[in-house]
Amino acid sequence: MFDSVGWGEILVLIVAGLFILGPERLPEAAAWLAKSMRKVREFATGAREQLRDEMGPEFEQLRKPLEDLRGLRNFDPKRVVTQHLFDGDSDPLGLNNINGTNGANGSNGSNGYAAAPAKPQAEPLKPGEKPPIDPDAT
Repeated sequence: MFDSVGWGEILVLIVAGLFILGPERLPEAAAWLAKSMRKVREFATGAREQLRDEMGPEFEQLRKPLEDLRGLRNFDPKRVVTQHLFDGDSDPLGLNNINGTNGANGSNGSNGYAAAPAKPQAEPLKPGEKPPIDPDAT
């Protein structure tokens, strides 16, 4: 339940509680909160056990989709789109192993980028030869 709450947040809550409730009522409020959370946890466990007893083997069939939904908490749309577009290829542009260097760790230069592969050079025009013209580009 408190997976994403760190010590800093807890400290802020305690200080806020001191200002709001005062030092006299803060221990009572903390005890009440702990007791209430314990009751809620017991109710949830009891409901789960009751469902498991009443449903029998069908409970596992119901639980599986719920576990899949819980997995959506860690949903990363950027990772999913990358996997879909590049079929899980971790290096879709082929930049990691160019000329025997690894572009991912920056061992090939000071900026950490791999050099682009050399394009084949077109042959120079012969004397008197007209360059090719692309009518769509002009």
